[in-house]
Amino acid sequence: MRISGTFTVTSFVPTELKPEPEPAITTALPVGLATIVKAFDGGVVGRSTTLFTAAFDQESGVGSYIAMESFEGALDGREGTFNFVHSAATRGSDRSVEFFSVVPSSGTAALAGISGGGGIAVDEDGTHRIWFDVEF
Repeated sequence: MRISGTFTVTSFVPTELKPEPEPAITTALPVGLATIVKAFDGGVVGRSTTLFTAAFDQESGVGSYIAMESFEGALDGREGTFNFVHSAATRGSDRSVEFFSVVPSSGTAALAGISGGGGIAVDEDGTHRIWFDVEF
């Protein structure tokens, strides 16, 4: 079943990343780490906390990210928690090489047994959309 909603980022906190052992490896795009909190509305209602890693150039908008999210709330009225992971690349105005998956065995309460995938899209007006194609 497909369950859709929108989300807003309520907190984005960059965190210093220090690779071990030293010296660090320098590439053409800086690698960063942040924690994110999101609020969801629609068929997806709740909040998530996210560990977000990216190699990204702020000026050109080029780069890639990977995110691990812990969700608490309801999908189509089913309440519980679960994890999902997603990643994508961008050349500044697009999304490509996308990956989105519910983490197996991560669901609790009415979301226990959740499996599947989904996706994220950003509208031209900046609205962030999310959908889950899942089974229980």
